[in-house]
Amino acid sequence: MRVALVHDWLTGMRGGEKVLEVFCELFPDATLYTLVHVAGTTSPTIESRPIRTAFTQKLPKASSLYRWYLPLHPWAIGSLRIDDVDLVLSSSHCVAKSIRAPKGALHICYCHTPMRYVWDRFEDYFGSGVKAKLLYGPVASRLRHWDKATADRVDTYIANSNYVAERIERYYGRESAVIPPPVDTDFFVPGNTDAPPYFLIVSALVPYKRVDLAIDAFRGRKEELRIVGAGPDAARLKSSAPDNVRFLGWVDPSALRELYQGCRACLLPGVEDFGIVPLEAQASGAPVVAFGYGGALDTVRDGETGVLFQEQTVPALSRAIDKVSSLRLNKKSMRDWALGFSRETFRGRMQAFIEATIADSAR
Repeated sequence: MRVALVHDWLTGMRGGEKVLEVFCELFPDATLYTLVHVAGTTSPTIESRPIRTAFTQKLPKASSLYRWYLPLHPWAIGSLRIDDVDLVLSSSHCVAKSIRAPKGALHICYCHTPMRYVWDRFEDYFGSGVKAKLLYGPVASRLRHWDKATADRVDTYIANSNYVAERIERYYGRESAVIPPPVDTDFFVPGNTDAPPYFLIVSALVPYKRVDLAIDAFRGRKEELRIVGAGPDAARLKSSAPDNVRFLGWVDPSALRELYQGCRACLLPGVEDFGIVPLEAQASGAPVVAFGYGGALDTVRDGETGVLFQEQTVPALSRAIDKVSSLRLNKKSMRDWALGFSRETFRGRMQAFIEATIADSAR
């Protein structure tokens, strides 16, 4: 079977690229189409295949400014011409789902989320000031129209969570299957540590992640909060943080695993489309305290692998932190839950779904 893979951009190994990596293993002969490729920023499995890029690859400083070329992305994805194939498998959180498949080809889209930039998180990405609204408001409006108008270029949608499935139905009017993305449960494992009690956040430092909520919850607490991550909100967060909050920046995978293993709980105060972090923590034997909305409803079992809180307020988060500290949670139970999201489980579910979808389309 001739297959083409499509991904928005290749600029690092985040959750979307870990999904793509499995797609590359499933279809080792497939050509990969993308808007921008920064060589060496993804895994050898991805880098080793033929990669075709759009005209955005040649724009000034495309490797760092590709997000700011958002108004051009519809034209860029439209400029990519896929060779004659039987299956197009796109991995999309921006415009990859809108690529035109060759006539007769089946297009399956694994949708990480409909475009957050233009649907429901405009201000998180572009700000709420007059300049942002004047410059990008009209662009966002046009992109919303285009995004919905091109939704039917996909034959079958897969969502990474029930929350994203609801968003696909709301914005595109389409149903989707739900297959959670893979977690590296072979790497993230429980371990022994003598670290003093601390709580952990692993997150990009941007406003919608609500790291500020966790910082405020630790004012006056004796425990330490360690924050792994970086981003445009770092300076503001650091300026207001009490002494028991430590900012570690991004750390290497081995250091992150040790932090998961040693923490009393991993905190997720924002809303995630899915969220790999809670499952990496549980695979490492750490419970999770998460806002009970969005992807956390799929990844955290309240009272069994962590605690869900229902209001994004300091008192609600503080009560949840106290509650998780009082629970006697079993590390094996947390890990067993996380194993249901393993890489091999994802690979098997994707392969079975693709085969079944191809068979149905042939009838």
